[in-house]
Amino acid sequence: MNANQADFPVRAMCRVLGVSHSGFYDWQVRAPSRRALADAVLSERIREIHSQSDATYGMPRIRAELAEQGTCVGGKRIARLMRRAGLRGVSRRRGYVVTTQRDDKQRPAPDLVKREFKADAANLLWVADMTYVPTWSGFIYLAIVLDVWSRRVVGWSIGERMTADLVLAALNMALQQRRPAGVVHHSDQGSQYTSLAFGNRCTEMGVRPSMGSVGDAYDNAMAESFFATLECELLDRRSFKTKTEARMALFTYIEGWYNPRRRHSALGYLSPANFEAKHQAEAASQGPSVEHGLTTVGVCVAGATPPVDNPAPALIAHPSPA
Repeated sequence: MNANQADFPVRAMCRVLGVSHSGFYDWQVRAPSRRALADAVLSERIREIHSQSDATYGMPRIRAELAEQGTCVGGKRIARLMRRAGLRGVSRRRGYVVTTQRDDKQRPAPDLVKREFKADAANLLWVADMTYVPTWSGFIYLAIVLDVWSRRVVGWSIGERMTADLVLAALNMALQQRRPAGVVHHSDQGSQYTSLAFGNRCTEMGVRPSMGSVGDAYDNAMAESFFATLECELLDRRSFKTKTEARMALFTYIEGWYNPRRRHSALGYLSPANFEAKHQAEAASQGPSVEHGLTTVGVCVAGATPPVDNPAPALIAHPSPA
């Protein structure tokens, strides 16, 4: 009504709207309600969380973040305040991109997973895959190894070609961090994974290779899911002028956001690192133990220098038996 007072008398507008003019004047000087004040404070906290997530979090993850901070709020209220503030999370809309180049001369490993991407502890089942990242200077390629139990990226590497060295570097990083015993490593049938060098490394370290069928994203659905998240939260929202810029963005996303901070719905809205830390704390309360490469002392975190361009993979000693 205030916007129209210059053109229409207040009494006339009140009569048309069916309200008393005295009630309108009372409303103008009335102090904000307690609910309105609480909404204003909550809206500011929602804005802050949304900003800290690089504008990727929607209602469920913001609600989980608030709950961890000691504020339990209904999802409908958060959604209403987000709509009022014009805040939205990002959603995945990834199509299947084929990066698998099969070598018909190499025999693939059997499929030990059969689309059952489940594990009861760390380092029982890993999934691996590669994707490409476009830059103004050409493509770079990212290979990852992800632990099915905690959804943590335990190994990754970046290079300018899709070679066996690329996936070997990611595997070696995972082996160096986790020291597994008999882990199943599941991938597609790309020539990098069926290569003699990769097979020999798996045999040397006691890794059990597993491979899905060719051209079926569902046979490696968990790795595809990670790349879909990476695409919608980073790659679709950024344009990289140089390959170095893209490498640092990937490093920051994996080690600065996804592993330590990004809340995962399948983990009760904990981040992979916090999920593992919670499990370790529970195990530590029951006495010292080592479970599948995760000690109760702490979880290994990737080094500060990203593995760029992947020189020949360094040799890693066999893990000592637990």
